[in-house]
Amino acid sequence: MAIRRIDLNLFRVFEAIMRHRSVAGAARELAITPSAVSHALARLRQLLDDPLFIAVDNGMTPTSRAQELAPTIKEGLLRFSEAVRSKTFDPSRSTRTFRIAMSDYATMMFLPCIMERIRTIGPNINLRIFPLSRLDLVGHLDSGRLEMAVGWFANLPKRMRRMPFAVEFEALVVRQGHPLTSEPVTMQRLFAFPHIVVELSGSEERTSDGFIDEQGVERRVWIERLLLDKEDENSGLVGRVAVSVPHYSAVPTLVSRSDMVATLPRSIALREAAREPIAVLDLPYDPLRVTIESVWHQRADQDAGLQWLASEVLQAAEALA
Repeated sequence: MAIRRIDLNLFRVFEAIMRHRSVAGAARELAITPSAVSHALARLRQLLDDPLFIAVDNGMTPTSRAQELAPTIKEGLLRFSEAVRSKTFDPSRSTRTFRIAMSDYATMMFLPCIMERIRTIGPNINLRIFPLSRLDLVGHLDSGRLEMAVGWFANLPKRMRRMPFAVEFEALVVRQGHPLTSEPVTMQRLFAFPHIVVELSGSEERTSDGFIDEQGVERRVWIERLLLDKEDENSGLVGRVAVSVPHYSAVPTLVSRSDMVATLPRSIALREAAREPIAVLDLPYDPLRVTIESVWHQRADQDAGLQWLASEVLQAAEALA
């Protein structure tokens, strides 16, 4: 069958009949006569060499071949419609506002660089940033209330697209002159000091690997993995959480004024060490490694503006690296 000989309107008729299970219902939806629907169905039957729909007492019932074709035809019509409606995106002239959920880490490390790029390329483009840890992420992306999320994730529904753009590691931070700076850090010495824990969810509800599960999305919460992984009967080590905070920004000042210790994303730790009297030390175990990603709904594959923004996020991350 030559594709160029097929009238795409025939598939609109197919999809309407499939939805209404009725020639009359399809005719009403398409604003054409029932005879025009019947004529289109006859042509489609000939093209596909299948009855497609069988007349029954209460309407039309699809054949197995029609049921097999239905999802592909529906998806194809949707993509064709999106392609026709899509417009080129000119950031220099756009006044669009993008709604993005970001983790605390992404807001601190990437947002300034992203905004610097956007200010130059798209001076009238606006961003609205929402807290990643406080949202029904799936529901907001499905409904369009959010257009993108930036953070670290594990499982995502198949309808979500993901673009990795950076890798982060954890590091130990203490005040300058802290007893741990005088010689290599061991687990025993580290557990002798109280800990500051960052729980981005603002809640103690968490799993042992640092992820919280929300409607099929496993979103990482940067927790004190040292306390969770090493505090067991075999090690004999017992740690104390002196302070739990929901933001990384609170940690450097707390550490600099006490003997408390904490782990932070290494890039944040190094940046804050240039501002506060704190030291960045190696951990006595293999550091946690996480991938930072941009996530959006698959329907935005045809959104030129959002694809441009995703590219800007990637380039901002490369510039920081």
